[in-house]
Amino acid sequence: MSSTGKVWFVTGASRGLGRAFAEAALSAGARVAAAARDVEPLAELAERYPEDLLRISLDVSDRAAVFEAVDKAAAAFGRLDVVVNNAGGLLYGMVEESTEEQIRAHLDVNFFGAVWVAQAAIPHLRARGGGRLLQITTMGSASAGSVASVGFYGAGKAALDSVSDALAMEVEQFGIKVVIVQMGGYTTGLFTTGTTVTEPNPAYDTLRARLVEMFGDDAGPDPRTAAPVVMELAEMPDPPRRLIVGSRSFDLVQEWDRTRAEHYRAWESLSRRAPG
Repeated sequence: MSSTGKVWFVTGASRGLGRAFAEAALSAGARVAAAARDVEPLAELAERYPEDLLRISLDVSDRAAVFEAVDKAAAAFGRLDVVVNNAGGLLYGMVEESTEEQIRAHLDVNFFGAVWVAQAAIPHLRARGGGRLLQITTMGSASAGSVASVGFYGAGKAALDSVSDALAMEVEQFGIKVVIVQMGGYTTGLFTTGTTVTEPNPAYDTLRARLVEMFGDDAGPDPRTAAPVVMELAEMPDPPRRLIVGSRSFDLVQEWDRTRAEHYRAWESLSRRAPG
């Protein structure tokens, strides 16, 4: 779907989903401010789109830097139309194993970084009378909750889901549409370059081995296969508040919903003992 003339701001744009979204937008005729800690991987894309791509070095955990980057993008292209909150990483390890430094650093990027981008972008979107804020979260937070060894990743995404629901209600009066984009599993490099690993505690060795078997070796499809869905979300006049991206992931979430509903029904009598 056409994106001609629109201005996109994409975080985490140097690889994975962010790169795929930025490239799809450029191919559709948009101008893109591509933000990432390391923008060197975007050099080839900059050569292909010298007038339409602005590379911005950015650590989203730095709130002041985020506001500066968003202002820079709006000044360079005259406005912002579509903001994609995609930057993130993975903290891999059990809750007990994770250090305070690791937990805080993880949430500084995956949750607070997204909040800073939203806060910085909303005044620009409001000034132009509307726009689109796409919050990239995960299908895991759609229903199932989190899974052992990736608890803090799930926590950050679930928190972003929740605050995005509130944000959507707050900014719809300005014509700004917030979409919670719950991604399935794609080959993004999240489990390699984007991962912080805890110091393993031997007490969890058996569980860790079971998780490796459960997760398997399938890294998922190419992130470019998800880009057409995101492009459509950016264009449709009345997008859904939430969307699961991925056919296999959609089926999994439906199954999780059924399982959770059965669980609640099994304990309904205990729930109803309290009047609240």
